[in-house]
Amino acid sequence: MKKTFLIISMTALLLISCVSKKKFVALQSEYDTTKVTLSKTQVEKEALENKYGAIQARVTEYNSKINSLKDINNQLTVSNDQKLDRTNNGAVISNDVKKQMTETLKNVNQAELAKAITLEDSMNLALSYNLKRNLDQGVTDNMESDDISIDIDETVVMISISDKLLFKSGSYKVNKEADALLKRIADVVNSEPAIEVMVEGHTDDQTIKPGAYVRDNWELSVERATAIIRELQNNYQVDPSKLIAAGRSSYMPIVPNDSEEHRSINRRTRIIILPNLDKFLALMASKE
Repeated sequence: MKKTFLIISMTALLLISCVSKKKFVALQSEYDTTKVTLSKTQVEKEALENKYGAIQARVTEYNSKINSLKDINNQLTVSNDQKLDRTNNGAVISNDVKKQMTETLKNVNQAELAKAITLEDSMNLALSYNLKRNLDQGVTDNMESDDISIDIDETVVMISISDKLLFKSGSYKVNKEADALLKRIADVVNSEPAIEVMVEGHTDDQTIKPGAYVRDNWELSVERATAIIRELQNNYQVDPSKLIAAGRSSYMPIVPNDSEEHRSINRRTRIIILPNLDKFLALMASKE
């Protein structure tokens, strides 16, 4: 009996031992498999991280390209607005200026506008209108705006001002009433460093009376031109290197000197300016 029990016990112990070893082997195998899987997962994770990094880099690159394209598009839009066009006489203007001209021409006399055939004609009308409007604001109540005339020839702006706005008869002393008008002109001249200005004095053909301030019309025309230049330089800080004084005497009349009315027209000061068209038109378009 004892012998039988001993055999049973040893057999049970042996069976238990065998089962534990199998379980251990199974667990070991499972561990090894899990370890291999973990290693593969780690490799896959690193691969995915690398792919994600590459995708992020491409997204960043694409965003940069998109922003760059937006900048280029904006630049092209600006460039299109600033695209240059050329008038018949070779003057160059941009689309921005042409837009301003279109707005200005809405206010121009339609009969005059109907005569404008070329881009140059339209530009001259716009410049003349804006400049005349601006200078008229410098005319006081006792002055007539008709005493200021503006002509534009190949973008050279010529402002003719009746001498009764500027001087007393036979004198080259500038009237105080002309201060506002001269300030307007100085503002235009000072607005653009590239502008050069010639001030021309013109007289009628009447002989200077003995005892007058000057000897003849040559001297009177030069003195009047110089007086205006001194006003622009000393009172309105116009750079003197931009100023030229010229006397024309009575030898460039607008109309024949055959009546007092005509002689009054011929007595004038002409201011000639050559502006940068873009800046000049922009200045004249601004509202005071």
